[in-house]
Amino acid sequence: MHRRPGYRKIAMYARYIMRRTQIYLDEDQDRRLAERARATGRTKSDLIRQAVDRLLDEPLSGEEELARFRAAADAAFGIAPSLEDGATYVRKLRDIDRRRAERLEEQRHGDLSDSEPSAR
Repeated sequence: MHRRPGYRKIAMYARYIMRRTQIYLDEDQDRRLAERARATGRTKSDLIRQAVDRLLDEPLSGEEELARFRAAADAAFGIAPSLEDGATYVRKLRDIDRRRAERLEEQRHGDLSDSEPSAR
């Protein structure tokens, strides 16, 4: 087949545009990936994309969510290192609410005893 000078072959992807990235695999990973690709008739790139999709489809663990939140807070406010873990934060909020409820209850009982007629 004869091509014009300056002609370039262009790969087109009908479904989506892909971004090229480079990863480093150790020898064993590369060998095993090549074996899997041959056995399944797929490319190593396709297998890697499938593995990435599986990873990204999994929900983040609680620890990962907290790290993500802290990173966002740090980026926005620079305070992430001082943030407590969620359980400690919730416990402190509940303690504050409990003490507030106790004070309100004491005030309510105190007001009732003030309004009762004294026995004379």
